[in-house]
Amino acid sequence: MPMQFIDLQAQYARISDKVDERVLSVVRSGRYVLGPEVKELEAALAGFGGTSHALGCANGTDALVLPLMAWGLRPGGAVFCPSFTFTATAEVVPWLGATPVFVDIDPHTYNMDPAHLEASIEMVKAQGRLNPRVVIAVDLFGQPANYPAIAEICHRHGLKLIADSAQGFGCTLGGQHPAHWSDITTTSFFPAKPLGCYGDGGAVMTNDAGLAELIESLSVHGKAMPRDIEGKKFEHDPKYWAVRIGMNSRLDTIQAAILLEKLAIFPDEIAARNRVAARYNAALEGHVAAVPQVIEGGVSTWAQYTIEHEDRDGLGAHLKGLGIPTAVYYPIPIHMQTVYSKYPSGPDGLPVTEAKAGRVIALPMHPYLDEATQDRIVDAIRSYKP
Repeated sequence: MPMQFIDLQAQYARISDKVDERVLSVVRSGRYVLGPEVKELEAALAGFGGTSHALGCANGTDALVLPLMAWGLRPGGAVFCPSFTFTATAEVVPWLGATPVFVDIDPHTYNMDPAHLEASIEMVKAQGRLNPRVVIAVDLFGQPANYPAIAEICHRHGLKLIADSAQGFGCTLGGQHPAHWSDITTTSFFPAKPLGCYGDGGAVMTNDAGLAELIESLSVHGKAMPRDIEGKKFEHDPKYWAVRIGMNSRLDTIQAAILLEKLAIFPDEIAARNRVAARYNAALEGHVAAVPQVIEGGVSTWAQYTIEHEDRDGLGAHLKGLGIPTAVYYPIPIHMQTVYSKYPSGPDGLPVTEAKAGRVIALPMHPYLDEATQDRIVDAIRSYKP
């Protein structure tokens, strides 16, 4: 059997009986949209991620745009985000006519550089053309961004903070989840994520009850909520009374049912991912340009295990020839893609982002990666001579 980059079938073998029964239970019930499993999952996600509210939605991209809609982001608003991430992080900003401003990354963690964020905000304020509104910090490759520093900057400048934890749901910093610092945390349940479903899905998590209620309305076509109906006579289903312009972004009941069983083993899988990463680091240190570094006090979910190599493409071809899969995240940073090149970057550009884009390569990473397979990967890397 070919080596797997992410072995979802190994995970399914572990929980197949429970997953199958959960799925069949939904099928038998006929409650395919907003069934009870969705509420059950939302409660479990809130408890796991340390928030008072969690809401499922259709995917991780919708999870990002929903809080921006709730905060009334409009043309003239500036949203600060990294360029070394998947397109979705920046994509949602122009949807609302606002402007993404790209920020450079820390050379060790690949996450947003707080110093460059500060400089970028000051630049936008000095230019006077845009109104700074929101920061989207990404938990790239599974590890938390520097939230204490980023949150302090946001507080000082009066900006909202989104923790884009599509790759990092479950990561912690000093024992705290990103929600401890952010106004809202978003995640994706795309199958390849550390906590993924068998299709598409996403969620938002927050401690702000008002924000949660507004997002629930926006995700169901702008339906009326209790506060909208209070004092008014409306005795029908509130979804038939739209009080704001919304969208259709609901987490399928079947996906929620699957995620409940995956969430039950998630802490164990995070621990296993960290054991695999530690073993990689010990074996590859000194044999590649750089092994991953996690922020001090941080625990990563290791969505990817990413090394740096001086001859990244040559190494990738060498490993492919030996039947070892790899992936490159992200070969063209967002700010260098034609459709996004018109948007501003922070002072002096993004030199770290651009340098790392040509050096990083991700190796097979999942909780079920056995030592023999890992040794084969390590030996292949150590044997490569450019």
